[in-house]
Amino acid sequence: MNHMKQTRPFSLRARLRSVKFAYEGIETFFSAQHNAVIHGYFTAFVFMAAIFFKVSTTELVMLALAAGFVWSAEIFNTAIEAMMDHLSPEKHPRVKYIKDLAAAGVLVAAITAAVTGLIIFIPKLF
Repeated sequence: MNHMKQTRPFSLRARLRSVKFAYEGIETFFSAQHNAVIHGYFTAFVFMAAIFFKVSTTELVMLALAAGFVWSAEIFNTAIEAMMDHLSPEKHPRVKYIKDLAAAGVLVAAITAAVTGLIIFIPKLF
């Protein structure tokens, strides 16, 4: 069996540097994306509602997973859009197709999160 040989030994410093790069990516995302602000407000609202309605631990975990799903989808969408804009600055139907699919992923994540929130909060309202 052919195993890929690791070229460098494990380094805690390299892992910490990776975390630093990821944090910089989050900072870049928040500073450059208007949708991040919208997601931030919705996320804050949902978790304030969770506190107000005293949701169960399981419900809180579901809300956190749903919110994380949306945040991850939005970050991946942003990365795909930036990559496509870099690779093809001019308008192209295939680039539009790729960017539309990435945006659709965010929409699916947002709908899933909204349904999760409705399932949890509607019974608490009535």
